[in-house]
Amino acid sequence: MPYVNIKITKEGATAEQKAQLIQGATQLLVDVLGKNPKTTVVVIDEVDTDNWGIGGETVTVIRKRK
Repeated sequence: MPYVNIKITKEGATAEQKAQLIQGATQLLVDVLGKNPKTTVVVIDEVDTDNWGIGGETVTVIRKRK
C-alpha cells in the first residue's frame, strides 16, 4: 500500500487543485511502479508559512520581500 504525503504552504489551494494532486500522484504510482490505485493513499498537509522555513527564514518573511 503506497503512502504519499504532499506538503504545501497554506495559501488557498482549491479543493479542485488538491483533487488534481491526489489523482496525479496516484496515477504516477500506477504508471511508474504498477501500483494498485485502490490501495494508494495520498495525504495533503497544508503548513502555515510561519511554520515553513528556507535558508533560516520563514516563508512569510521571504514572501514579504518580494
